[in-house]
Amino acid sequence: MKYCSALKTAAVLICAALFFASAAQAAKVNIRIQSVIPSKADEVTMLKVFTDNVTSLTNGDVTFEILPAGAVVGVRETLEAVDKGLIEGGFAWTHYWSGLHPAATLFGSPTAGAGLGIDNIAWISWYMYGGGKELYDQLWDEMGVNVKGLMLQPVGPEALGWFKEPINSMDDFRQYRFRTPPGIPGQTYKDIGVASVAMGGGDILPALEKGVIDAAEWCCPKPDSVFGFQKVLKHYYLQGLHQVVVNADLYINGDVWNRLTPHQKKAMEVAANASLMQAMAYRIHENGKALKDLTDNHGVILHDTPADYFPEYMNAVGNSMDKYKSENAFFKKVWDSMKAFADTAVPFWAGAQATNANLGKAYADQLKK
Repeated sequence: MKYCSALKTAAVLICAALFFASAAQAAKVNIRIQSVIPSKADEVTMLKVFTDNVTSLTNGDVTFEILPAGAVVGVRETLEAVDKGLIEGGFAWTHYWSGLHPAATLFGSPTAGAGLGIDNIAWISWYMYGGGKELYDQLWDEMGVNVKGLMLQPVGPEALGWFKEPINSMDDFRQYRFRTPPGIPGQTYKDIGVASVAMGGGDILPALEKGVIDAAEWCCPKPDSVFGFQKVLKHYYLQGLHQVVVNADLYINGDVWNRLTPHQKKAMEVAANASLMQAMAYRIHENGKALKDLTDNHGVILHDTPADYFPEYMNAVGNSMDKYKSENAFFKKVWDSMKAFADTAVPFWAGAQATNANLGKAYADQLKK
């Protein structure tokens, strides 16, 4: 009897070992992420920081392969490919998919802070503590896609852009054919009479060189300098409203996400939250170095944006928000949540930021002497 009992015990232990070995094997996953931008972009650099963090937190059970734009599908098909499982993950900005749902803009690039005075830091506060994350999770259901989204990288505020000559007023601005983002930001420029032309990042410099467009925006000093805009344009304006808030995010196929263990999911979420701060810190440092290089070594002249730009653009944004709120219930739900947050948070944050801005300007003025 003892011999039979020992055999039974051994059999149970072997089965348990095989079960746990099988479970451990099943828990390993490799996620291919296709980006919508080239591999050399700063956003991809920070994406790799995120993926390395996840791999470390999961002891190597979750690994990633980051693919450049167009590796499997075209840029515009990235989200659809994730939805269908052609690739396990995609990396872009949520507003790229505003054609599927206008509320995507409120997460990826709420034009002029959705007309509510929200900057990128305040937006993160809304996202993490004001109900934004729950609405972001709901967005994918509203779109009808099998996707789990993870917000990773705040980028804003983006620069107004690059011009051949100084612009002193909106009348000057309206003389230029101006590259803008797609969707509401670009449409808002059209609404105030600017000849807005939407095109991909890699097409901007050739279009400038050929005279297809006369002026352009892309992002910020570092990414702009990588694209080489300083080779053809020398007048640079930092203060713009079209993308005060810009957020890059990661899309995981829903079936892939559901197969992850609770620990692996938590590792992804913790790494994503860490990425929000890491990306912002990286941007400040890199853009500061790039702006100094542009002005010191490439003949770039930094200007203040004409004062009449701000009320014109803000008024147009207000009209856009009203239009989409009246047409789409979920858009209104998200905007209302942002407004409730802004009514409480923006008066405090605007006052605090005024201190920060004055502090920084005082030091910047010292450097000019």
